[in-house]
This record gives sequence, C-alpha cells and structure tokens, in this order.
Amino acid sequence: MRIGLFAIAGAAPLDDLVAQVRLARDTGLDSVFFGHTASWDALMTAAVAGREVPGIEVGTAIVPTYPRHPLALASQALTAQAMTGGRFTLGVGPSHPQVIEGSHGIAYERPARHVREYLSALRPLLRGEDVDYRGETLTAVGAVDAPGTTPPPVLVSALGPAMLRIAGELADGTVTTWVGADAIADHIVPSITKAAEAAGRPAPRVLAGAVVALTRDPDGVRRELAGLFGPASDFPAYRAVLDRQGLSGVHETVIAGDEETVARHLRRFADAGATDLLISPYGDPARLMEFAASLR
Repeated sequence: MRIGLFAIAGAAPLDDLVAQVRLARDTGLDSVFFGHTASWDALMTAAVAGREVPGIEVGTAIVPTYPRHPLALASQALTAQAMTGGRFTLGVGPSHPQVIEGSHGIAYERPARHVREYLSALRPLLRGEDVDYRGETLTAVGAVDAPGTTPPPVLVSALGPAMLRIAGELADGTVTTWVGADAIADHIVPSITKAAEAAGRPAPRVLAGAVVALTRDPDGVRRELAGLFGPASDFPAYRAVLDRQGLSGVHETVIAGDEETVARHLRRFADAGATDLLISPYGDPARLMEFAASLR
C-alpha cells in the first residue's frame, strides 16, 4: 500500500505548501493530494508543487465538477500533467449541495448522472480526441490540443453504490474520506472492483483518506475534531456513509492514539484492500509523515 499526504490547498502561503510537498518527498511518502477550498486552486497548487518538487506524485482530491466545464478542466489537467512530467493525478467529484448551491448558486441536480456525463466527456478530451457530447446535464463539443502530453489518471470521489459503480466503469479509481477500514473492505473495494471488472477495466486504485493523530489523549482529539468538522456529518453523502458504518459523526473515523495503536489501525487499510492511504495529520505534520513513511 502506497502512503501519501492529504493537504488543503489553502490556509498557508503557496511557497509553504510547496515546502510541505518537498518534506513529504524527503520523508519517503509516495504522493501529496490537495483538497480544494475557497483559497488556492487545488489543481494549480498541485501543478506548481509537482514542477518544483520532482520525484513524487501530486494530485487533487478533489476538484468540484459542477463549476468547471469538462473542456476547461481537461485543459487545466493536461497543463498540470505537462508541468509535472507525467506525475499528476486528477481527482474530481460533485462536491456537496451546501457548496455547489450555497456558494456557487448552481443547482445540485442528479449528481450521479452529472458525474457519469462529465466523465463521458472528460476522458476522451484528456486523450486529445474530438468530442461531441450532448447529455441531459451538460454539452461538450470540441477538443483540447496538448502536444506531447499523456492523459492523467482520473479518480472520482465515491462513497455510495451509484457513484462507486460510475467510478469503476469510467475512472481509474476512487478517493474516500471519513471511511474506516471495515467499510473499505466491506463496501468500497468490492463495489468499485465489481464495476471495473464488468466494464473490462483494470483493477481500480482505492485511495483511503484518514485523519491521523499521535496523541496520549485520543478522546480529547476526537472532541476537538468534532467541533472543527462536525457540520460535515450532516452533508448527505457523508451522512449516508457514516450511517453505513454505524457512526454518529465524522470525528469517530479519526485514527488517534500512541504509535502502536495508530500503526495497527493504518495497517488495517492495507488488509482492507486500499491501494493508497492518504493521511491528513492532526498535530505535528512532520512527525506524522515520518511515522507514516516508516510503515511502508
């Protein structure tokens, strides 16, 4: 199982984020994936960091699809792939109603249909093909000319059965959040693998995201994180996957404790079938990155 870092593309100067990627590489991690918020653009941050720091995979986890037309995103993604020398992975997803409708004023309608149609247009665009796609939720007509650039892998944020089926059929894998090892083994891996096999596609990547803390007070850490991230528990997609796991809130998925406890829980993701683990450090990032890399 590969181990990487999940970082938010924000809350720090851009040079600091590049330095974080350099530290991750020097520590021995395999990748850094950036989440998108109302700050630095995650895709551009990954592209800049990948160009400045060779020898490590960079990507997005994830870029929201609704505000970006497939033609525009294909152009950006191929530019990032060229800038990083082929080390860029594009993670996309529909995001959440609170973000798409609340902030962007775009109707969050039929998200599964939207993502299926989005990928149906995006994947051939990334291959440099002429596209004339006219679906129920979007139209994309044209091509993106990016000489000498190979298409980047595409991941989809998928938690429910419909989205996992789409990810298996049309993407190269999935990236999860607020999902424990048991749900990876019992739900995520079997669902996306079955869909990929039925579509005649290679075995998918499964990037499992986890908030991790090395601490003597795991309960205290979870209380703090419940205060920070509690509202996310009410997002429909997260609520559904939390209910599937029998959990009351996202804070209950946090991996916290001493080194032995954390190592045991992290190794369970490999046993569950995750191909990649993306750690989101809570506490000392350098210490957590070094510790995670030692488990490889």
